[in-house]
Amino acid sequence: MYRVSKLRSSTIALSSVLSLTRFSSSFSESSFVHPTAIVHPNAVLGQGVSIGPFCTVGSSAKLGNGCRLNTGSHIYGNTELGERCVLMTGAVVGDDLPGRTVMGSNNMIGHYAIVGVKCQDLKYKPGDECFLDVGDNNEIREHTSIHRSSKSRDRTVCERAENVIFCRVIGNNNLIMGSCHIAHDCKVGNNNIFANGTLLGGHVVVGDHAHTAGATVVHQFCHIGSFSFIGGGSVVSQDVPKYMMVSGERTELRGLNLEGLRRHGFTSTEITSLRTAYRRIFMPVDEDVRGFEERLAELEQDEKLANVPAVCYMAQSIRDSFEESRRGICKYRHWTSS
Repeated sequence: MYRVSKLRSSTIALSSVLSLTRFSSSFSESSFVHPTAIVHPNAVLGQGVSIGPFCTVGSSAKLGNGCRLNTGSHIYGNTELGERCVLMTGAVVGDDLPGRTVMGSNNMIGHYAIVGVKCQDLKYKPGDECFLDVGDNNEIREHTSIHRSSKSRDRTVCERAENVIFCRVIGNNNLIMGSCHIAHDCKVGNNNIFANGTLLGGHVVVGDHAHTAGATVVHQFCHIGSFSFIGGGSVVSQDVPKYMMVSGERTELRGLNLEGLRRHGFTSTEITSLRTAYRRIFMPVDEDVRGFEERLAELEQDEKLANVPAVCYMAQSIRDSFEESRRGICKYRHWTSS
């Protein structure tokens, strides 16, 4: 059993901290809790946890082994951190709301980042459960804000382990640079890079290996396809299909994200096939009077290209963007072969 220590807190107003003590009721001898930290006795701390000066850990918090809270960082509400998570100075994780915030292992939350707090959506009703579930190995840099869902149990990307289903709003291995914002009900996959000042509106869906340059703004309900690239200062108001590169004040397709495809191991055959498919859809010859839908259907029936999985994924990504609840794809220039 772990030894329990309680310190006097004469310098703190007792009326505001009746349920708090300076130490957790359960921590190992190798853990460190600074005397000025306030840790609720019901909080659960794993082995080797380090809690620095002026930190706060709430009653329902669970910290995995090796977590580290730097000066002035705080964990509120029903919040669970996996192993070896780090909160930098001023970081806040969780909120005293129904629902919960769950983070996997090896996540870093930067200076003054805010993760798992109440959304900024007027349709959220006080008392409703709201959630944020984050995977492993994410780096969330300074002044970033990531909000909980606006609707009860609005979570996707489910995985099953030991007969329990875990759902994640943000996947694994994402780099979210400084001053980014991920709003309510977003779904973010794995291995994405959001450069400084990237702003995602509510209900945005991002695939895997997408990359935004700085000061990118994405309109609510848009979908950003896997392996896509968004140029700096862009305003995305419609879907970006898989493998595409877009930019502009109102984004236009600028071609395939060729450099990104090469870096992620796409073969020369796959890239050549994708380029051929792109030209057929978006760069018809002068005399081609067929409509967009006809060109896309013809591509899907092409015996050679239809056997290349990457081409099929791209075509399906484009087609999905025109479903009833979707916003269509970004504008594209009607290039010709001349």
